[in-house]
Amino acid sequence: MSGHSKWATTKHKKAAIDAKRAKSFAKLIKNIEVAARAGGADIAGNPGLELAVSKAKKTSVPIDNINRAVKRGAGLLGEAVDYQTIMYEARGPQGSALLIECLTDNKNRAASEVRVGITRNGGSIADPGSVAYLFARKGVVTLPKNGLTEDELLMAVLDAGADEVKESDDSFEIISEPQDVRAVVGALEEAGIEYDTDEIEFVPSMQVDLDADGGRKFLKLVDALEELDDVQNVYSNANLSDDVLAELENDD
Repeated sequence: MSGHSKWATTKHKKAAIDAKRAKSFAKLIKNIEVAARAGGADIAGNPGLELAVSKAKKTSVPIDNINRAVKRGAGLLGEAVDYQTIMYEARGPQGSALLIECLTDNKNRAASEVRVGITRNGGSIADPGSVAYLFARKGVVTLPKNGLTEDELLMAVLDAGADEVKESDDSFEIISEPQDVRAVVGALEEAGIEYDTDEIEFVPSMQVDLDADGGRKFLKLVDALEELDDVQNVYSNANLSDDVLAELENDD
């Protein structure tokens, strides 16, 4: 699940770590193939591929897998790779909204599986545009606090185009326009500040608080969607408070 709620940490504890890791690898490999198809196998001359490979290495995808994905995407292995990005919109429990981003080589399969995943797990398909307007595409860089203050972080990234810094218990999120995320990362590196992830995400303009019952249903719905091979990301405006998270922890 991509998003900015603390419940993401709780959900990951419930998941099978190996299965999540394998799914993460598959998504990263698919991104490499798409970038190589679009701009060729030369990493130095293909910024999109350079970024996709960098993310895969940061997540410890084996170098052999990366090299094979580059060649396959660029057509050097005689295989045709043709993925489409498709967005689906859904409603979850208690008025929550979801955007489901798919990268697929079979649009009909993706549509069918996403529809089943939504309807069988308590969600409902939303009309096109009825959910998307609640989100804006943004650059999101996450990093651990490591003793850093919000003011120190702002000083490092403000001139690079950062719009705001969001603080949680042990981490920060830097929000920027998508075109500024590379400059923000560069500013962090120049300041010697380590970061965890840098992504282009759909960030909600407002959040919907869920109670424990809604939270349980919501996590079930998101888990079901994330297990689908064609689903790359699930974005939502759902928020689970500390009290709700504590109650869900006790379910385990």
